[in-house]
Amino acid sequence: MAVAPRNVQGLFDEALRHHIAGRIDDAVARYRRLLALRPGYANAHNNLGLALVAQGKIGAAITHYERALVLNPDYVDAHNNLGIALVATGRIDDAVAHYERALALKPDCANTHCILGIALAAQGRIDDAVARYERALFLQPDFAEAHYNLGIVLNAQGKRDDAVAHYERALALKPDFADAHNSLGIALAAQGKIDDAVAHYERALALKPDHANAHNNLALALVAQGRIDDAVAHYERALAINPDHAEAHNNLAIILKDQGKFDDAIAHYGRAIAIKPDNAEAHFNRADLKTFRHGDPDLAALEALADRDLSADKALFIHFALSKALEDTGDYVRAFEHLLKGNASKRRQIDYDEPGVANFFQRISTVFDRSLFDRFQRAGDPSPVPVFVVGMPRSGSTLIEQILASHPQIHGAGELADLEIAANTVLSAGDRQFPECIPALDGVTLRRIGQSYLGRLPALANDKVRIVDKNLHNFLRIGLIRLILPNARIIHAVRNPIDTCVSCYSKLFTEGIYFSYDMAELGRYYRRYRELMAHWRSVVPPGAILDVSYEDVVDDLEGQARRLIEYCGLAWDDRCIDFHATNRPVKTASAVQVRKPLFRSSLQRWRKYEAGLAPLLNELGDIEVCAPKACGN
Repeated sequence: MAVAPRNVQGLFDEALRHHIAGRIDDAVARYRRLLALRPGYANAHNNLGLALVAQGKIGAAITHYERALVLNPDYVDAHNNLGIALVATGRIDDAVAHYERALALKPDCANTHCILGIALAAQGRIDDAVARYERALFLQPDFAEAHYNLGIVLNAQGKRDDAVAHYERALALKPDFADAHNSLGIALAAQGKIDDAVAHYERALALKPDHANAHNNLALALVAQGRIDDAVAHYERALAINPDHAEAHNNLAIILKDQGKFDDAIAHYGRAIAIKPDNAEAHFNRADLKTFRHGDPDLAALEALADRDLSADKALFIHFALSKALEDTGDYVRAFEHLLKGNASKRRQIDYDEPGVANFFQRISTVFDRSLFDRFQRAGDPSPVPVFVVGMPRSGSTLIEQILASHPQIHGAGELADLEIAANTVLSAGDRQFPECIPALDGVTLRRIGQSYLGRLPALANDKVRIVDKNLHNFLRIGLIRLILPNARIIHAVRNPIDTCVSCYSKLFTEGIYFSYDMAELGRYYRRYRELMAHWRSVVPPGAILDVSYEDVVDDLEGQARRLIEYCGLAWDDRCIDFHATNRPVKTASAVQVRKPLFRSSLQRWRKYEAGLAPLLNELGDIEVCAPKACGN
């Protein structure tokens, strides 16, 4: 018996009411009952597809969208909805075809342009995606989702200011848009506006408490603010919401590593890799923590990834991880092959202005002559609190800081940017740049810079009287330190030059250190650094800089530790020789080593790779192979 049209429409309207009210199970039941009565009802197939998507049944939804299009090939909404479902299943090319068919039928549909842009971005066709979002906004200027999606691709292109503008426009149109708050936070964090980023992540979470990505991103920003315990809580919350959040596992593991909780860190790295086997960053991070042996399945996984056609960013991590793993197994030839590949890949990705660097070194030497120091004797702030540890990366500086921070009266603050920020804050009003602006200053201004730096340092607990600033690049600012903080201690970490350079070359640094990814450039940078240090010794008083040799510390830990503490003007404490037991976060590439007693395996490490070091050795030239013996106080 035929079903009366009135009854069919009644069932459809009833199903739609349940659907709109969010009673999805009831809606699905009624759509199915309707289709049992009228299998050729295209609208019911489309709406049932939408309801099934809400239930997470994407495959079943696709079947009904496709049925709707068999019944009505010109059904624009079904083409769009099918496209969205196909994107969710990774069938991007098929989705694009359906969006394009929808636009052929309805060229001025802003929503279709927007969702096509999403698919094109997923294909890597960023310029095409931008064009679609812009077309959507031409058709519908108040389309918040189009502003948001355009912001995403602009941010991916590094166009932070433009991305921020579109995120802000999306939020002006739709203030409760949690994803837009989260994405705006990402863009602001990339601009260094951490406090603003935190505010938007928190707003996203107020609107959507179970937003796992916002918890993860907020945790990253909190780490940048030094709020480590709060960051851990948000990573854990992200993982409680989504146990398969690979990025949160990796990020939490980084904190655990910094805290010396290596087993827990390895477990989280492993979980990140299990969730996403090609998670190159997690592979790299785990490789830095563990010791590999022949037959290690983690080594086999790295080698399998190296054989795949990975993106340049992923391949970079895998080459450095494999180099470390193969060195652990004693396969130095293959380890060096991957080291060469990893460094060459990184060098292609960065813009290193070597002539500009050389010119900067020369300008510093020219400006900071002996007469300048004679003119400004004792002009700065007299505080004895700061202790600067300077030198090349991988020169034993983290070990020195850990020894110092093991003393109950010394706080190890890590690598601070405060000196440069303080100087820029005071000097930014002038017309001349650093260092040429320095001779024109007066004693009052120099003292202001010193006080600005001191004001940025972390507050000291009652029993602390020294703060260690281990920003190694401050070797470039030793002259400035002497002018603004004449009573500050300056400790220069030195190590065998070739070991120092090879250790730099073997590390993929998180940021900066652009001189280290080409052996010849690295050798030339090292020579300039040594020349500048020789200049400082020629213009500052004897004893103003304390050289501490890594090799000397390994040979005579207590003797060198006592020398360090004496230089800092403090009484000896036996805890300084048990530095590996000191419980404090360590964020540098040496975080693992300083948790262990001293070992000698890193001495003369460069000889394992001697056959391939000609470009480096040629540039180092006649620099002595042994590090200079400690001098100074």
